[in-house]
Amino acid sequence: MTIGSAHSDQDNPDAVVAALEDELLTLLSEFVAIPSVSWPSHDGSHVQASASFTARLLEETGLFDAVQIVSAPVGDTGVQGQPAVIARRESRGGGPTVMLYAHHDVQPAGDEDAWETDPFVVTRLGERAYGRGVADDKAGVMSHVGALRALTRLRPDPDLGIVVFIEGEEEYGSPSFTNLLETHRATLASDVIIVADSMNWSTEIPALTTSLRGTATLAVSVSTLDHPLHSGMFGGAVPDAMMAMTRLLASLHDDDGGVAVRGLLESHRGNSPDYDEPRLRDESGLLAGVEPIGHGDILERMWTRPAVTVTGIDMPSVDEASNTLSASVRACVSIRVSPGQSAAQAAEIVTSHLLTHAPWGARVSVDLLAMGEGYSATTDSTPALLMAQAMRDSWQTEPVELGIGGSIPFIAEFLNVFPQAEILITGIEDPDTRAHSPNESLHVPGFVKATESEARFLVALNDGLGW
Repeated sequence: MTIGSAHSDQDNPDAVVAALEDELLTLLSEFVAIPSVSWPSHDGSHVQASASFTARLLEETGLFDAVQIVSAPVGDTGVQGQPAVIARRESRGGGPTVMLYAHHDVQPAGDEDAWETDPFVVTRLGERAYGRGVADDKAGVMSHVGALRALTRLRPDPDLGIVVFIEGEEEYGSPSFTNLLETHRATLASDVIIVADSMNWSTEIPALTTSLRGTATLAVSVSTLDHPLHSGMFGGAVPDAMMAMTRLLASLHDDDGGVAVRGLLESHRGNSPDYDEPRLRDESGLLAGVEPIGHGDILERMWTRPAVTVTGIDMPSVDEASNTLSASVRACVSIRVSPGQSAAQAAEIVTSHLLTHAPWGARVSVDLLAMGEGYSATTDSTPALLMAQAMRDSWQTEPVELGIGGSIPFIAEFLNVFPQAEILITGIEDPDTRAHSPNESLHVPGFVKATESEARFLVALNDGLGW
C-alpha cells in the first residue's frame, strides 16, 4: 500500500488534538509542578510522585491491559533505580506493536537567580511556556498522552499494539536501564519504537533525528609533586600540577579549536540543511568577537565529527587561592564520538593521547567514568516514511533529517535488546528550548504539531497503512 495521508476531512487527527490542547497544557502544568529531579542528592519522593502522575494519565486512556510502576537494580549493586512506568496493550489483530518512550525525570533547576520565572511553575509568555522539564521531557510524555487520547477518539477500540515506557532517571544517566530492559523484555517487545526526546529543526519545521554522536567521559589526574609547595620559594623551577594540566588539556585541540587527537574518526552527512555562522551565533549565544572553532561544515562539526570538551576541573577556587604550587589536579574530559566509531575505541585513543603528551614528565592517570554508543539510521523504512508523511501533513512543510551532537546512549541498548525494531527519534524541543539551562521553555504551537503528527502516525499504523 502506498504511503499517504491516513484521514479524511471528517476523520482528522489534527482537529482532535487541537481540541485537546487546553486540557494537555493544564496537565503539563501540574506535571512540571512536581520537581522530579532523579539525582540521589534530591528528594526521591518527587520522582515517585511523578511516576504516579504518569501512571494515572495512562490508566485514564482506557487503552492498556496493564499499567505498572517498576524499578530495577543499578548494575549488580542491589540499589534500586528510580521508578519507571510501563504500560502495554496487546495487538488485537496480529498487527504491529509500537512503543512510545519518554522520561518523566528532570534536571535540577540550577541557579534559580538565573531564572526569569519560577522553575517549577509553568509560566506562559506568548507562544512559549517556561519551566524546568516543560520541554525536556515532560512535554514528550504529554505528547504521547495527547496522541493516545486522540487515537481513542478516532479509533475507540484500536487493533494496534501499544507499549508506553516512561523512564525515571534519564537525566542521571539511566543507571538501571539495562536491568529494566532485561527484566521487562517481554512486556516492552515492539516493532516500532518512538523516542520523543530530541528536537525539531525550528519552531516551524519538524525533524526526524537520524544520527547521534556517542560519548565517553574520562577523569584525568595530573601530579607533579608529592606535596604542595610555596610558590614564591620554588616557582619558576618546579612545575606545578595546575600548570601541567592546562598544558596537557591544551594539547587536545589545534590553534583553530579543532580536535588534535589522531585516530578519532570523522563521518560526513549528505544533504545537510543550510546552516550558517549567523544562525550559529544566534542559537548558541556566541559573544561578539568570539570566533567559532573547528574546520569545515558547521553542522558536521556539531553532528558527525568528534568533539572534546573539558567539563570540570578540581583546582583551588579564586576565593581560596593561596601562593601554592599544586601537587595534584583532576579534570573531567567529555568526548563526543562520531557515529560509526565505538565509544570504547575513542576513549582508548584519547587516553593514549593524554598519557603520551604529559608535559615535563608529569604523572598522568586516566579513568573511564562512562560511555555510550552513537546511532545512525536511514529514513527509507516503512515506519520512517510513514512518520515523515505524518509530519508533512500536520506541519504542512517538509521534515528535516537531523543529526544531534549530543548522545542518547540507551538507543544502542534498545537495538541490542530489540534488534528488529525500527527506532524513530522525534522532537518536542527547538533551538531556543534551552534544555538543562535556566529558562527552559516549550514552543506551544510546536508541541501541538508534534502531538498531531504522532496521533496521525498511530492512526495510520492502526489502519495498516504501509505495514
